[in-house]
Amino acid sequence: MLSRIAESLFWTGRYVERADDTARILDAYLHRLLEDPWSDEDAACRSLHAILGAQVAQDTPCDVQQVLDRLAFDRRSGGSIAGALTAARENARLAREVVSTEMWECLNSTWHSLDSYESTARHVGPYRYLELVRRRAALFFGLVESTLSRDDGWRFVVLGRSLERVDMTARLLAVRVLAAVHAPDWPTLLGAGGADESFLRLRRGFGGSAQVAEFLLLERDFPRSVMHALLTAEQCLLALGRPGPDHGGYGNRTDPALAPIGRMRTRLEYLDPADLERDLPVLLREVQDACTQSASAVAERFFPYGGPVAWALEGA
Repeated sequence: MLSRIAESLFWTGRYVERADDTARILDAYLHRLLEDPWSDEDAACRSLHAILGAQVAQDTPCDVQQVLDRLAFDRRSGGSIAGALTAARENARLAREVVSTEMWECLNSTWHSLDSYESTARHVGPYRYLELVRRRAALFFGLVESTLSRDDGWRFVVLGRSLERVDMTARLLAVRVLAAVHAPDWPTLLGAGGADESFLRLRRGFGGSAQVAEFLLLERDFPRSVMHALLTAEQCLLALGRPGPDHGGYGNRTDPALAPIGRMRTRLEYLDPADLERDLPVLLREVQDACTQSASAVAERFFPYGGPVAWALEGA
């Protein structure tokens, strides 16, 4: 597979997952502000910017409309919902020979729908806009599973989705752990992660914060948990780095893309749940660092950029 195709597939998976998870986090936060009209909107919106990696000046007022303009509707930023979907569509267009027609039509129709849904969101609230993004992301990944062969193209899409999901699930937990007073409660966070019904079936009730954090981090059978996404990413990297004359040490414990994922997965696998609540802030940072290291190594190995070719004149 050409490296440009592999890179486009990888980033298509990442950007669609980013749009989906950003919509989930925004939805959780906005519901919390709606339920508690006495909360400090400025402080809550600043916390939300910080969690999603966006900077806001201290002397600039921060409100819900600013959050939506920057994190939902801004097509120029890859960190916003509209920007991520625009980037996903462009990457899918560059990989049209591999992406199925149904996957392309899903992204293309979603992108063309954003303007009308944004207009509606500005008049009656953002919830239909956020719902559109979540439903179309689910449809897109369903089409990935049902219309792509399980070859390297599929692996790059799933690898991108898995790394982004690990990072964004960690950010979703950070909404509660780091934002303190302004954070949604644990049931709201479970709903934002699509985990509320699965959690209730398994735990028979919401219980305490440690149980929720344990479920979103360590539950192997839940597809949006950190553990499940790490396992999926690890399997994709092992398959992409299968031994061969051109692979050297890739696909084993010396692989710089696989090693941080494997170490993080092992640490979580043998973590004592009794220590989870105490160690959670440190664990969330380590999870995000592992994803960053792995993504950088994937780019260096599979998407190398060579310098421009310099032609020497004969006889010079």
